[in-house]
Amino acid sequence: MSIDKKYIDQFINVSSMAALASSYLVGKKDKIAADQAAVDSMRSELNKINMTGEVVIGEGSLDEAPMLYTGEFLGNKKGPSFDIAVDPLEGTNFAANNLPGAISVIAIAEKGNLFNAPETYMDKIATGKVENGLIDLDYTIKKNISNLADFMNKDILSITACVMDRPRHKGLIEELKMLGVKVKLITDGDVLGALYVSNSKFNVDIFLGIGGGPEGVLAAAALDAYDCHFQGRFIFDNDKDISDANKMGITDLNKKYELNEIVKGDSIFCATGITTSEILSGIDINGNNYTSETLVTHKNSNLKEIIKKINPIKK
Repeated sequence: MSIDKKYIDQFINVSSMAALASSYLVGKKDKIAADQAAVDSMRSELNKINMTGEVVIGEGSLDEAPMLYTGEFLGNKKGPSFDIAVDPLEGTNFAANNLPGAISVIAIAEKGNLFNAPETYMDKIATGKVENGLIDLDYTIKKNISNLADFMNKDILSITACVMDRPRHKGLIEELKMLGVKVKLITDGDVLGALYVSNSKFNVDIFLGIGGGPEGVLAAAALDAYDCHFQGRFIFDNDKDISDANKMGITDLNKKYELNEIVKGDSIFCATGITTSEILSGIDINGNNYTSETLVTHKNSNLKEIIKKINPIKK
């Protein structure tokens, strides 16, 4: 089955409008308001689409509305059924402080084809396309880096790893540096961080470390279209998370999830820049128009491109 290509422009519009709404609050030092603006816009635009869409990756539970909560149904109920994953504003701190890398993100797949990830941390590893079994979460850092360097015919000193700059990654970062690997540190935004491996022009060979599980699903949706390698393992370290996982039907708490277990079948992914990053330009308002850049992928049509649009600002 394939998702009709007519939905591509509609979902580009969803992420672009959410990015625009959030852009008015860039640099205002209020990350909650910036996030809420993106959420409200995204909900409004999604409800105009001919579909029955269920949020499987959202921002909390029903009692945390008005966030786009997991289990919420969107659309006008007149079209096909989709699973929806959203992060209306990834990089809330970036938006609040007018720093590079804030994006608005959405992914859709046919019903039942997006993994319903619990709101826990996930240990992740992502690279470009590699041979099966070459890179694995169960390998040592040294083995993964050595295997990747050999596969890419590069010296280990030429390998660049992207890691989120967090205290939990102190040992990981030190080990990478000891191996001679170049380390690109990011402070937030591990959807965008994982996307660096999708194209050699970004000069990142591997993304690894612990980040949000929902963000892992969103990143996987994009990387799937690029035929990249992605693996994730959820971290269940308290009774509540274990209970939530069991309710979702997750019984093997140590399972490694391959990309094709996280995203099945066809999918559409859209990420629109809010503030400019190495991948996407941010929202640019000029009079009654705004310019947006959206990275969009549609797996079945092999669409993988950044689409720049000039749109009128709707009053």
